[in-house]
Amino acid sequence: MLTGKKIAVIGALLSGLAIALGAFGAHALKGLLSPERLETYHTAVSYFQWHSLVLMIVGLLFLKTKQPSFRLASITLVLGMVIFSGSLFALIATDISLFGAITPVGGALFIGSWLLIARGLHVGLIES
Repeated sequence: MLTGKKIAVIGALLSGLAIALGAFGAHALKGLLSPERLETYHTAVSYFQWHSLVLMIVGLLFLKTKQPSFRLASITLVLGMVIFSGSLFALIATDISLFGAITPVGGALFIGSWLLIARGLHVGLIES
């Protein structure tokens, strides 16, 4: 069962991973990638980091309110991170442009996540 505590812990672990990915990009990839590809890498890491932090918050909100919208938001956040950032990482690693075409699917999942969070805040905080 996906509990608020598990969601928050996953968010914290993914935040740590985002820091490691950022450090890797800053130190190991700086001389290997073109400035354009390095910017793409930073975008992928930035979205990954921000949404990891949001995932922690969503987990805590779910723990407090038990609002199902927060559980669903956590799932769409993780899927969005995997598809959005993952497709950009794959694009950088392979230079296959098809991966860039997948990225908007992750963006749409992020938008859906934020709508679910708004619903959870509206309904969940009224009830608690």
